[in-house]
Amino acid sequence: MKAAVAFVASLFAAANAGTVVWNGDFDYYGSTSDFNNWSWANQVGEYQYYIHGSGPVTQYLDVSTSYAHPGIPGESKGLKLSIDQTSTWNSNFWRTELIPQTSNNIGTGQKYYHFSVKRSSTNAPLTSYEHQVVFFESHFTELKIGVSPDKTRLQWCVSGNPKYSVDFAPDVWYNFAYDINFSGSTVGLWASTGSAPLQRVFAQTSASTQTNSADWHLG
Repeated sequence: MKAAVAFVASLFAAANAGTVVWNGDFDYYGSTSDFNNWSWANQVGEYQYYIHGSGPVTQYLDVSTSYAHPGIPGESKGLKLSIDQTSTWNSNFWRTELIPQTSNNIGTGQKYYHFSVKRSSTNAPLTSYEHQVVFFESHFTELKIGVSPDKTRLQWCVSGNPKYSVDFAPDVWYNFAYDINFSGSTVGLWASTGSAPLQRVFAQTSASTQTNSADWHLG
């Protein structure tokens, strides 16, 4: 049994400045095997890759132009991320996760964590299980599927409480931006589908906003 979701991701600073403080696109990776170049002693690339199973990297990740988001100018590659029964890490949970590799502080002031996700009808995530799709270690904000009140929908949660949801149809790009004010301890959400511009779908709400710049999980 296997489940897969395709991702593109980038993190932007405040929109009025338009400054990219960490670029999480996948153009750095000439091939999927390049993820293996990262280690604690050799921290290269855009992502830390250490949360995965015992199989080869190509069993869990696939970087390809086939997964590029056609609605994002300049994006040439995307990532298919998979889990299966071999992908346990530090627990019995199935986990394949990427974490930002950056020396920048991406947990201060106003930040927009911008990413897109898509699934296909082949090896779709089983909604009878909870999937933490994009989350912070403290879970102050996260995107999930397989949780109540509707396990078939992508659900955005704040401190574990669902605030917004959308149908997770196959072969549709879902775009999100976590609108985080780390200084003001609030978070909101922007969302759209396909090539449509992001729209605010949930206003700022109180949250225990925190990150050490290395605990935002993709996957």
